[in-house]
Amino acid sequence: MGGEKRKKKSFSKIHAFSTSSRLPLLFNGELLQIGGPGFSRLVFCNDPDCHEATSLNYGPNYIRTTKYTAATFFPKSLFEQFRRVANLYFLVCAFLSFTPLSPYSAVSTTCPFILVVGITMGKELIEDWRRKRQDIEVNNRRVKVHVGEGIFDYKKWKDLRVGDIVKVEKDEYFPADLILLSSSYDEAICYVETTNLDGETNLKLKQALEVTSNHNEDSMFQNFKAIIRCEDPNASLYSFVGSLELQGQQYPLAPQLLLLRDSKLKNTDYIYGGVVFTGHDTKVIQNSTEPPSKRSRVEMRTDKIVYLLFTVLVLMSIIGSIFFGISTSKDIEEDGSMTRWYLRPDETTLYYNPKQATIAAILQFLTELMLYSYLIPISLYVSIEIVKVLQSVFINRDVQMYYEEGDKSARARTSNLNEELGQVETILSDKTGTLTCNSMEFIKCSVAGTAYGHGITEVERALVWAKELRNGGAEGETYKKPSVKGFNFTDDRIMNGKWINEPQPDVIQKFFQLLSICHTAIPEVDEETGIVSYEAESPDEAAFVVAARELGFEFYERSQTSISVREFDPIRRLKINRLYKLLHVLEFSSSRKRMSVIVRDEEDGKLLLFCKGADSVMFERLAKDAMEFEDQTRDHINEYADAGLRTLVLAYRELDQNEFNLFDEAYSKAKTFVSAEREEVIEAVAEEIEKDLILLGATAVEDKLQHGVPECIDKLSQAGIKIWVLTGDKMETAINIGFACSLLRQGMKQIVINSEAPQFKALEKNRDDSKVNEAAKASVIHQIEEGKELLIESYNSLEPLALIIDGKSLTYALEDDVKDKFLELAIKCASVICCRSSPKQKALVAKLVKVKTGKTTLAVGDGANDVGMLQEADIGVGISGFEGMQAVMSSDIAIGQFCFLERLLLVHGHWCYRRISLMICYFFYKNIAFGVTLFYFQAYASFAGQTAYNDWSMSFYNVLFTSLPVIALGVFDQDVSSKLCLRFPALYQEGVKNSLFTWWRIVGWTLNGAVSATFIFFVCILAMEHQAFRKGGEVVGLEILGTTMYTCVVLVVNCQMALSINYFTYIQHLFIWGSIAIWYVFLLAYGSMDPSISTSAFMVFTEACAPSVSFWLVTPFVLVLSLLPYFIYSAIQMQFRPMYHQMIELIRYEGKSDDLEYCHMVRQKSMSLTTVGCTARFEASSSSSSLSDTKPEEMT
Repeated sequence: MGGEKRKKKSFSKIHAFSTSSRLPLLFNGELLQIGGPGFSRLVFCNDPDCHEATSLNYGPNYIRTTKYTAATFFPKSLFEQFRRVANLYFLVCAFLSFTPLSPYSAVSTTCPFILVVGITMGKELIEDWRRKRQDIEVNNRRVKVHVGEGIFDYKKWKDLRVGDIVKVEKDEYFPADLILLSSSYDEAICYVETTNLDGETNLKLKQALEVTSNHNEDSMFQNFKAIIRCEDPNASLYSFVGSLELQGQQYPLAPQLLLLRDSKLKNTDYIYGGVVFTGHDTKVIQNSTEPPSKRSRVEMRTDKIVYLLFTVLVLMSIIGSIFFGISTSKDIEEDGSMTRWYLRPDETTLYYNPKQATIAAILQFLTELMLYSYLIPISLYVSIEIVKVLQSVFINRDVQMYYEEGDKSARARTSNLNEELGQVETILSDKTGTLTCNSMEFIKCSVAGTAYGHGITEVERALVWAKELRNGGAEGETYKKPSVKGFNFTDDRIMNGKWINEPQPDVIQKFFQLLSICHTAIPEVDEETGIVSYEAESPDEAAFVVAARELGFEFYERSQTSISVREFDPIRRLKINRLYKLLHVLEFSSSRKRMSVIVRDEEDGKLLLFCKGADSVMFERLAKDAMEFEDQTRDHINEYADAGLRTLVLAYRELDQNEFNLFDEAYSKAKTFVSAEREEVIEAVAEEIEKDLILLGATAVEDKLQHGVPECIDKLSQAGIKIWVLTGDKMETAINIGFACSLLRQGMKQIVINSEAPQFKALEKNRDDSKVNEAAKASVIHQIEEGKELLIESYNSLEPLALIIDGKSLTYALEDDVKDKFLELAIKCASVICCRSSPKQKALVAKLVKVKTGKTTLAVGDGANDVGMLQEADIGVGISGFEGMQAVMSSDIAIGQFCFLERLLLVHGHWCYRRISLMICYFFYKNIAFGVTLFYFQAYASFAGQTAYNDWSMSFYNVLFTSLPVIALGVFDQDVSSKLCLRFPALYQEGVKNSLFTWWRIVGWTLNGAVSATFIFFVCILAMEHQAFRKGGEVVGLEILGTTMYTCVVLVVNCQMALSINYFTYIQHLFIWGSIAIWYVFLLAYGSMDPSISTSAFMVFTEACAPSVSFWLVTPFVLVLSLLPYFIYSAIQMQFRPMYHQMIELIRYEGKSDDLEYCHMVRQKSMSLTTVGCTARFEASSSSSSLSDTKPEEMT
């Protein structure tokens, strides 16, 4: 199979490297480490089957994100079940039920227990199987691999081995970590998109060694053999040390040659690479962690309640056994007479032997320990699991969280954390692909001091939305996609060639020429349509050339020495093809913050330097006599920045031939300079010519936020949720996005912690690592202390602060002796932005916030670089965008767009938290109401261990007669509608503050259960103990008393549910009244069975209870009496101390909607003071406007 036709363009003139010096000799010191500790990996390229290679036993390329394997499922899943104290307790009870100590049959005890544990394990199995299917999809992707004789054939990713030679084609992901050997370009370069790894959208340039660059066809690998010696697997994405041995020669390998798994090949037809790291040895997987077992805070508190109830159970058993022992010891008096003669203590077993009362009491303790097990709800956990699964179904099927463009709906990949969605205090968000769309739009510009462009940005649209929301209006206009990708500019003054009628057309012409020439984009012409499209290293660069094309200056061809532009000539009044000779490209870097090209206009021979860059470096390079529009341009840049736009200043100058010749000689020497200072030397030479520039204007492009991001952030901030941005992007880019989504705004003070100080760079040049680390750490601590001082100063003035920190500084800020200081500063800032963050740092920040604050933390991201953060946070939300599935596969919940977080948290999160909290409280209530009646009866019966109820009646209490209403509560109940949840975002604070699951509420429900049990038992005893019950005058027996009490319990707990529900559906009616009806049906059906089966329930209802008037009078009387305390408390509390959700309920249900003062009060409480978001931005701008309108004498 021959190789495809190679691209013949050379890029040595486009980029700053040269073929004579591809790898400066900076690695000789590092190469000496190879073979030592940490640098022992040996790779036999194109010979993975040789004896030496197979003996190394490197891992396969198979990856696994599942929680279990076939071998570990049962032990790990059982461990998960029995680390819940309730399940462990019921396991002990199940074993004891097979002994004579058991007060009820073994079958009625073990069957419900096995069912509960089995359902929970089955649910875990289903969820993990879904993860397994996604792993299978990734592992079964296919890539071309050299199979011998120069032939490449498709293999699955999981079958790749270390040493394989693979061929990756355009827009494919790299299946493992590869060393680049050659590409479709002559100079063996390729473009790589690393969005999945570091969040950056700009393409990375990689270049192979010159010695392997000629292996550019399949057949050339027939006899290729090489040995790579390199570092061992590690998590560092930005470093690599190794050497390649080919034909007896050693060649150094640098990070420039490493292609990382899950990054994508772009703008390159194909590459050949050698596999060095596979599967879990790859750097992206090294940056991830094992899928953790996450549990919600509500569930952990539930465990504490179970511990408490177990303590109460033990105390009750101790009390009962003591009284039993005392009573038993007195059964035979000293004179031989028997106190309780009917028990025949003279002919009893060990369990009731008065002569061994102590042993009998101990055995009775075990019996009562089992008898009172109904205090602890055996079906609680499985009911919660069922409810959570059903809640997840509603989340998955919410059409308002369906992303139509990507055909993706929300997906709860695990249901364990539903209620945690209602308690989130901090959101840690990635930027690229999460907040943004990975695309830029040219939207406005300032030329010759005049602003052009009428487009509306996301920020401006959100500000209008916030203003209308404040004024009670409707939503603003929706965003309409531009017809041309990357171009959202409208202004009739300069479009369609009308710019020649503007006051300064010559400046506008130069402005458009600069856009069409000053870049490194590559044009691609569609042969059928003739339309030119562009492949650029960054989306903003593509937006510039598209804008130039749409405005009449079409860049259509590039060679290694020239750029061709089809532009409008204002003199001839027609379009002409103009050729510019490309002499030099002075590339953009984070330190230079600008890019320049030097070209010669072939038509008039002029030498031109076109430059574009950040305003912070461009204005200082302007010529003194070329600044006539500077003030206007600065004003426009500030306006654009406030609208969330990314701005660049454009300028140019003409060069004379002598000046250019001197520069050309100096620059050529600098490019071939072999030293650690090579980049600094190149920048210094470029600095000399990038001066005395003539200002043309400024561009404004929108780093397109995902739809609804500003509005979503605004609502989340109103809900009291803090938002941190953790990105691998540059600081400037991250700050721009901070402005765009209103996390930052003009006038907000910024605490910037970075490692760009000159003294550190000097130390780095000297390669004194210990001094660099020591000085950098001291500087970070100093900057944190300065930030705290600024925080104290701003506290009195209520000015919000933003913290911005870069990756190097974050390394030191996360060290054990610094991280507490860093977190103390960060949590008091309104916004936190971490730039240049590695995946490991993202995970460490998530862990720091989660552990130190003790609050619920949610992480959201879309790439493989976010996996560690998603797994470390309490909740991981993956954005299922268009770039990879690593984040989604490692997430707890997947959504299509960031804006869906608003509904996920404020609606589903609030509902789930409220439902689960109320459900658990009710569960303990109903079990205490049931269990305390057993205790009362034990006291009544001298703690003899006799049960008041039938065995199967007791077993079905939690499974059949009271379980369905509580499940319906957990799935369907709503305190307020979804619309009101979004309208009153402060409602979310009930979950953040855990207002609905406090210890006081839990104690309140416990007391309610105890009070209900007290009324049930004593009213039934007093009403029936001595009262003739049958026609023959007989009083009630144990079976009739037990049935009457049980009927009262079922009625009370189900009607209590009816009082607790806020939102009735027909399903709730069916389950509540149906559960009561089922109890009567059970009495009829079970009581009619053979006495050997029905035992004490035989014909009790039909022959005794149903014909008796007393039964039908007692049960409703007990029902009303038991529910009266709760009803009175609820009425008083609602009237005098309503909770926030109850205040909203009053607006809707109690006619308060006409009380304007009340509605305004509730609304204002919802819109509490916020420091970030569109609302805060609008208020700040309104406040500054009112201050500027105030006259000086008024201010004094």
